[in-house]
Amino acid sequence: MQKQIIILSPLEQFEITTLLPLSVSGFNISVTNSSFFLIIVSLVMIFWLSLSFYKTTLIPNNWQSVKESAYIVTSNMIQENIGPKGEFYFSFVFSLHLLLLYCNFIGMIPYSFTVTSHIVFTFGLALSIFVGINIIGIQTHGFKFFALFLPKGVPLVIVPLIVTIEFLSYIVKVFTLSIRLFANMTSGHTLLKIIAGFAWTMLSAGGLLAIFHIIPLGLLLTLIGLELAIAGLQAYVFTLLTCIYLNDVLDMH
Repeated sequence: MQKQIIILSPLEQFEITTLLPLSVSGFNISVTNSSFFLIIVSLVMIFWLSLSFYKTTLIPNNWQSVKESAYIVTSNMIQENIGPKGEFYFSFVFSLHLLLLYCNFIGMIPYSFTVTSHIVFTFGLALSIFVGINIIGIQTHGFKFFALFLPKGVPLVIVPLIVTIEFLSYIVKVFTLSIRLFANMTSGHTLLKIIAGFAWTMLSAGGLLAIFHIIPLGLLLTLIGLELAIAGLQAYVFTLLTCIYLNDVLDMH
């Protein structure tokens, strides 16, 4: 009898499944694998921060050093892109940076779930940040904030066109912010799954192919290192763009 090899779709890892069905007054509040791993990410963040504050010494221990490194990276990001006025928003930016970092890194663990690989999460996060930033802009500048959509010295005839273009380019920030993170995480994990499936298929086939499965396996290990770097970079880029957008509404660029 010929042995059958079942090849799973590389997109199955992104399927949202219900772990605990819950419904309150007709509203579905079931616990899914996405929400479950988001809870895990939050708990790991709290646990990591607790470790970094445990038995602190003048000479930083390993946990302190890691926390201080993350703190310095975020602090430099704020100082370079927002300036001294950005210190007020440090807690938010630091929490956002850590959340995305842990979501991306925990998603690299086999059989886990990458929360940031779903556009509904990244878009919801980007939209909430965008709304919050605009509220800050209106509170800071009042109605002058809307002058952001009308550059000075524009002829009256083309004002409607310029305002429309500026408004659309301003709104598109939400999509670029969310799609960049979603697309990078999804494409990277899909590629890893394809290469891993290819290596497993060669190994299962036996014979000469089983020997040469080392080639895609070596490529897989290389891509895992690259994907880890991308996971950290995308968390940094998302946070960096948030700082830039925040600075734009504070200084009315």
